[in-house]
Amino acid sequence: MAESVALTTPRESFAFEQGDAPDEAFLSAYQKNRLHHAWLLCGPQGLGKASFAFRCARFLMGKDRDPSHGALGMSPDDADVRLITAGSHPDLLVLEREMGESKLKKNISVDAVREIGEFFSKAPSRSPYRVCIIDSVDDLNINSANALLKILEEPPHKGILFLISHSPGRLLPTIRSRCRRLTFVPWTDQAVSTFLKARTEIDDEHQARLVRLAHGAPGKALTLMEEGALDMDAFAGRLLERPLPPRAELMQAAAMFKSSSAKNDGAKKFATFMACLTDRLHDRSLSAETSQKGQNYSQLWSRLNMAVGEVESVNLDRGDYFWSIYNELVNLS
Repeated sequence: MAESVALTTPRESFAFEQGDAPDEAFLSAYQKNRLHHAWLLCGPQGLGKASFAFRCARFLMGKDRDPSHGALGMSPDDADVRLITAGSHPDLLVLEREMGESKLKKNISVDAVREIGEFFSKAPSRSPYRVCIIDSVDDLNINSANALLKILEEPPHKGILFLISHSPGRLLPTIRSRCRRLTFVPWTDQAVSTFLKARTEIDDEHQARLVRLAHGAPGKALTLMEEGALDMDAFAGRLLERPLPPRAELMQAAAMFKSSSAKNDGAKKFATFMACLTDRLHDRSLSAETSQKGQNYSQLWSRLNMAVGEVESVNLDRGDYFWSIYNELVNLS
């Protein structure tokens, strides 16, 4: 059932949907000459926070306005905008987790964050501002977070930072207090459904499942689709039915979750599987034939909601963890 969909990166995205509040807040600050040096963009992943950061960067650094792309809209043909899209603008710095030997590193390093200070020590070379985007600030470790704090304590002249955070409550309070906060709220299910219809050709049933799994985040819905979440969701559903999937398929799934390489990110696939399974367990807890069965499903759902964080925090074997989940599901029936 997996269907490929062309994902537009935030750097390339000019679409303007459901973004009026943050765009107008930023524009108002700009027009009143009260532009804060650091903006903390908060909300669940997939709501367009990175796209907003690039939209602001284009607005600050370009010249050719285009209202058809919203309050901060810029023409894709503007010279500075084209450099931003190509990833070669000298006044824009983007920090993300780097690729290690075979997979993404867990954190943005302190050395990478220190580059921001050097970047802002220089005057803009061709634009009114120098802009740095950190996607995401949740990926900082304690050392890199402290390095960022030093930069925030000494606001750069003609420098603007955009800090993207999916879990702002986990950040250092001193970082939060030195930023202006913009919160991105989840879309309605109907809005996400309309968003998907304009970009995919999947049937109504599978579209409804993606909307449910996305929890109001349209970007997440597209990412889930690209990552094969519909196939993973079907597999999770069959684990709750009889007959169970054949053992060869179970072994293949365990091996896939255990793998960790550039070609097969087992951690990401495991997280997607767990999102699908816990969603189905929640439904089962509400529709169980007896109160005892409903309680059993609910208890398992509650435990597995924390599984992904638990597995990654103590570096558990994801393949072995999958088999323990499978045994619990067998005993649950």
